[in-house]
Amino acid sequence: MSDTKLQAIIQCAPCDRAAQAQYHRRWVLIDQEGQALAQEHPALAELSTEVRFGYLVLRAPGMLRLDIPMDVLEDDEEAFESIRLEGGKTARAVTEGDLANAWLSTYFTYPVRLMKLHPDEESPI
Repeated sequence: MSDTKLQAIIQCAPCDRAAQAQYHRRWVLIDQEGQALAQEHPALAELSTEVRFGYLVLRAPGMLRLDIPMDVLEDDEEAFESIRLEGGKTARAVTEGDLANAWLSTYFTYPVRLMKLHPDEESPI
Protein backbone atom coordinates (compact mmCIF):
# COMPACT_ATOMS: atom_id res chain seq x y z
CA MET A 1 0.00 0.00 0.00
CA SER A 2 3.06 2.29 0.19
CA ASP A 3 2.60 3.55 -3.41
CA THR A 4 -1.03 4.44 -2.77
CA LYS A 5 -1.97 7.92 -1.57
CA LEU A 6 -4.00 8.14 1.62
CA GLN A 7 -7.70 8.56 0.93
CA ALA A 8 -9.11 8.92 4.45
CA ILE A 9 -12.68 9.85 3.42
CA ILE A 10 -14.06 7.50 0.79
CA GLN A 11 -15.66 10.26 -1.31
CA CYS A 12 -12.73 12.73 -1.16
CA ALA A 13 -9.61 12.94 -3.24
CA PRO A 14 -6.49 11.38 -1.73
CA CYS A 15 -4.13 13.61 0.20
CA ASP A 16 -0.42 13.91 -0.50
CA ARG A 17 0.70 11.21 1.91
CA ALA A 18 1.38 7.49 1.65
CA ALA A 19 -1.60 5.40 2.69
CA GLN A 20 -1.62 3.68 6.05
CA ALA A 21 -3.99 0.72 6.19
CA GLN A 22 -5.67 1.75 9.45
CA TYR A 23 -6.67 5.14 7.99
CA HIS A 24 -7.19 4.40 4.29
CA ARG A 25 -10.87 4.80 3.34
CA ARG A 26 -12.05 4.58 6.98
CA TRP A 27 -14.42 7.58 6.93
CA VAL A 28 -17.55 8.15 4.89
CA LEU A 29 -19.89 11.12 4.45
CA ILE A 30 -23.59 10.29 4.77
CA ASP A 31 -26.84 12.19 4.40
CA GLN A 32 -29.69 12.31 6.91
CA GLU A 33 -31.09 9.06 5.48
CA GLY A 34 -27.87 7.19 6.34
CA GLN A 35 -26.86 6.91 2.67
CA ALA A 36 -23.29 7.63 1.56
CA LEU A 37 -22.97 10.76 -0.55
CA ALA A 38 -22.21 10.09 -4.21
CA GLN A 39 -18.56 10.64 -5.12
CA GLU A 40 -19.72 12.89 -7.95
CA HIS A 41 -21.25 15.44 -5.56
CA PRO A 42 -20.02 18.86 -6.76
CA ALA A 43 -19.12 20.19 -3.28
CA LEU A 44 -16.64 17.32 -2.80
CA ALA A 45 -14.35 18.80 -5.45
CA GLU A 46 -13.39 21.64 -3.08
CA LEU A 47 -13.32 19.63 0.16
CA SER A 48 -9.71 18.72 0.91
CA THR A 49 -8.19 16.41 3.49
CA GLU A 50 -4.74 16.05 4.95
CA VAL A 51 -3.16 14.31 7.91
CA ARG A 52 -1.26 16.40 10.47
CA PHE A 53 0.04 15.26 13.83
CA GLY A 54 -2.54 12.48 14.23
CA TYR A 55 -5.48 14.57 13.02
CA LEU A 56 -7.60 14.33 9.91
CA VAL A 57 -7.76 17.94 8.72
CA LEU A 58 -10.68 19.09 6.56
CA ARG A 59 -10.65 22.33 4.60
CA ALA A 60 -13.28 23.91 2.37
CA PRO A 61 -13.85 27.36 0.86
CA GLY A 62 -15.42 29.81 3.31
CA MET A 63 -14.90 27.46 6.26
CA LEU A 64 -12.41 27.38 9.11
CA ARG A 65 -10.23 24.28 9.15
CA LEU A 66 -11.59 21.28 11.08
CA ASP A 67 -9.21 18.90 12.91
CA ILE A 68 -10.51 15.44 13.86
CA PRO A 69 -8.42 13.07 16.03
CA MET A 70 -7.77 9.93 13.98
CA ASP A 71 -7.05 7.40 16.70
CA VAL A 72 -10.18 7.73 18.84
CA LEU A 73 -11.71 4.30 19.24
CA GLU A 74 -15.35 3.83 20.15
CA ASP A 75 -15.70 0.84 22.46
CA ASP A 76 -19.48 0.99 22.93
CA GLU A 77 -20.98 -1.30 20.30
CA GLU A 78 -24.35 0.42 20.78
CA ALA A 79 -22.88 3.66 19.41
CA PHE A 80 -22.46 2.07 15.97
CA GLU A 81 -25.21 2.27 13.39
CA SER A 82 -25.79 0.74 10.00
CA ILE A 83 -25.11 2.97 6.99
CA ARG A 84 -25.64 2.39 3.28
CA LEU A 85 -22.69 2.63 0.92
CA GLU A 86 -22.74 2.94 -2.85
CA GLY A 87 -23.63 -0.27 -4.63
CA GLY A 88 -26.12 -1.33 -1.95
CA LYS A 89 -23.52 -2.46 0.60
CA THR A 90 -24.08 -1.75 4.28
CA ALA A 91 -21.50 -1.15 7.00
CA ARG A 92 -21.36 -0.34 10.70
CA ALA A 93 -20.03 3.10 11.56
CA VAL A 94 -19.96 5.68 14.35
CA THR A 95 -20.37 9.43 14.01
CA GLU A 96 -17.36 11.69 14.50
CA GLY A 97 -19.51 14.00 16.60
CA ASP A 98 -21.66 17.10 16.56
CA LEU A 99 -18.87 19.53 15.67
CA ALA A 100 -17.82 17.61 12.54
CA ASN A 101 -21.45 17.10 11.54
CA ALA A 102 -22.29 20.80 12.00
CA TRP A 103 -19.18 21.84 10.03
CA LEU A 104 -20.07 19.53 7.13
CA SER A 105 -23.76 20.45 7.20
CA THR A 106 -22.83 24.13 6.99
CA TYR A 107 -20.51 23.48 4.06
CA PHE A 108 -22.96 21.27 2.12
CA THR A 109 -26.00 23.42 3.19
CA TYR A 110 -27.96 20.34 4.28
CA PRO A 111 -27.45 17.65 6.96
CA VAL A 112 -24.27 15.63 6.37
CA ARG A 113 -22.49 13.44 8.91
CA LEU A 114 -18.91 12.16 9.01
CA MET A 115 -18.87 8.49 10.00
CA LYS A 116 -15.91 6.28 10.88
CA LEU A 117 -16.23 2.65 9.88
CA HIS A 118 -16.18 0.01 12.60
CA PRO A 119 -12.65 -1.45 12.97
CA ASP A 120 -13.96 -4.89 11.96
CA GLU A 121 -15.47 -3.57 8.71
CA GLU A 122 -13.46 -4.04 5.57
CA SER A 123 -12.75 -0.77 3.83
CA PRO A 124 -14.99 -0.53 0.75
CA ILE A 125 -12.92 -0.51 -2.42
